[in-house]
Amino acid sequence: VSHDAVFPHAGSSLEPPEPAMEPPAAAAPDELPPGAKPEQGGRELFGYVGIEAVLDQMKIKTMKTGFEFNIMVVGQCGLGKSTMVNTLFKSKVSRKATQAGREERIPKTVQLHSVTHVIEEKGVKMKLTVTDTPGFGDQINNENCWDPIIKYINEQYERYLREEILITRKRKIPDTRVHSCVYFVPPTGHWLRPLDLEFMRRLSKIVNVVPVIAKADTLTLEERAEFKQRIQQDLKAHAISVYPQEDFDEDPDDRALNDRIREKIPFAVVGADQEHQVNGKRVLGRKTKWGIIEVENPAHCEFPLLRDLLIRSHLQDLKDITHNVHYESYRVRRLNESNR
Repeated sequence: VSHDAVFPHAGSSLEPPEPAMEPPAAAAPDELPPGAKPEQGGRELFGYVGIEAVLDQMKIKTMKTGFEFNIMVVGQCGLGKSTMVNTLFKSKVSRKATQAGREERIPKTVQLHSVTHVIEEKGVKMKLTVTDTPGFGDQINNENCWDPIIKYINEQYERYLREEILITRKRKIPDTRVHSCVYFVPPTGHWLRPLDLEFMRRLSKIVNVVPVIAKADTLTLEERAEFKQRIQQDLKAHAISVYPQEDFDEDPDDRALNDRIREKIPFAVVGADQEHQVNGKRVLGRKTKWGIIEVENPAHCEFPLLRDLLIRSHLQDLKDITHNVHYESYRVRRLNESNR
């Protein structure tokens, strides 16, 4: 006896089944019922579904796992690189190369020092890695002084690539790739030096380069504006594309925002890690004979613009471009070499 004879399917009957009704003919894709309008954008829902809750899920997950951000500072000794990093994150995340009471010695070759900290703000954890480059541009002959920096950046890409191509990969690959390289231009008031042009020309192809004018308080407002204009002319004449790059602007709103940022680049910044009393408020600033330079005051310097670019508005974009553009170019090149 068959199984179906003993346990007939639900809805079955011993009586002969009625002939099935044919479904109504579907309308042609190009034809619409009378009075109907073609859909534009998303489909309107009849009630609350909860799709927007995915944003809360992403936020909770990010707060639990945290995220990584790696920044490199490049420039000559004495331009305030460590102070600027400490000012950015309002903590002692970067230490000076020498201690008080010791004679400062200029390294004979470019050395790279990385310091990693976990900083937390309102429940959000960030693993911050700061890479300093003592010895860059401090020699009489600075030929090829950018080679150790390029080698270090490519080594981080190679480390990530080796983890990515494993058969059994880690659930979360440690990300040591440099997401942003802040290049400190000396406040000479003239044109860019050949060293500055050559460094940015080479590094802009493999990392996001953000140029800044260091110690901008040594220039008057007129000198600062003229110096920025000359730097912009130099970058354009030598086809150097610094961050944010025009080629990667896809959204019109992003393009409009980045255009306003590109007009201000390079940012004229002043760093300070000490607080002073100004009008009854504690502010970060640098005390001089003429008064206090407030680093977070847009009327005094453009440090707030740099902080907004690196942290508040473009941090995720810096990571996305690093992964989707610079690392992808390195990955394709390495895999092509392996195939050959």
